[in-house]
Amino acid sequence: MTHTLCLANGALRCEIVPALGAAIAGLWMHDVPVLRSTSGARLAGVRQAGSYPLVPFSNRIGHAQLAWNGISRQLVPNFLPEPHAIHGIGWQRGWRVLEAQAHFALLAFEHQPDATWPFAFDCSQAVHLRGDALELTLSVTNQSWQVAPFGLGWHPYFVKRAHSHIAFPAAGRWEMGKDKLPTHYAAVGGLDADCTSLDVDHCFEGWSGEVELCDPVLRVRLSSSLRRLVVFTHPTRDFVAVEPVSHVNNAVNLAPDGDAAALRRLGVELLGPGHSMTASMRIDVAPV
Repeated sequence: MTHTLCLANGALRCEIVPALGAAIAGLWMHDVPVLRSTSGARLAGVRQAGSYPLVPFSNRIGHAQLAWNGISRQLVPNFLPEPHAIHGIGWQRGWRVLEAQAHFALLAFEHQPDATWPFAFDCSQAVHLRGDALELTLSVTNQSWQVAPFGLGWHPYFVKRAHSHIAFPAAGRWEMGKDKLPTHYAAVGGLDADCTSLDVDHCFEGWSGEVELCDPVLRVRLSSSLRRLVVFTHPTRDFVAVEPVSHVNNAVNLAPDGDAAALRRLGVELLGPGHSMTASMRIDVAPV
């Protein structure tokens, strides 16, 4: 049986599976799922989870090609048949439990350079149920000998019930090509829409840091220290993926050959040896 951490506080219950990318298998208010939820013991894979951390990058690195310091590195395409490297590597690794209490858990994993990512790092994720909110903190430290590109985020899947509605402000978004890579930036605002017929798969820039999600059962507010947001849903999907992220999709390949200023504008953190970055996300839940 898969080892599961079960946290509970008041009306909220959360189950985490350390061996499957420190994924949140489910989040419930009473017995109502907030995220796409299943019990940890029945979770067959991370892609069926309610949420998982994105480290050391988010979304896609195009064609699994990383150009850095004048060297082109072939990474491992990890979501076949797509040719890209996707969502970092933390979601496909087992994490260690450093601490577990009734409503708090701290997990971590360490990475040594390999074909999936050429830079050593360690990272941690803290999960805290506080009142009617789930609080997550994700940190990564560069343990390599050189400056390296890093990014963080989360990939929560919210339940799409009848009359689900999403609203958030933003300055613009990146349009997507058929290869699921960004093509250009457009000054298009955020969203204020019913989710039933919504067809979106974009990275939004200039996000305020808050999203409101509501339906006839629950009212949810997602907030984050990050200022970019990937939103994905389609009329055929029973979820809305709302992903706070630090950088634009495929950012390491959008900047001209490691241009530091361009990378920073796209949200990539250039961490020196021993330097760290941290992000936070909070999901507040209330019954309607």
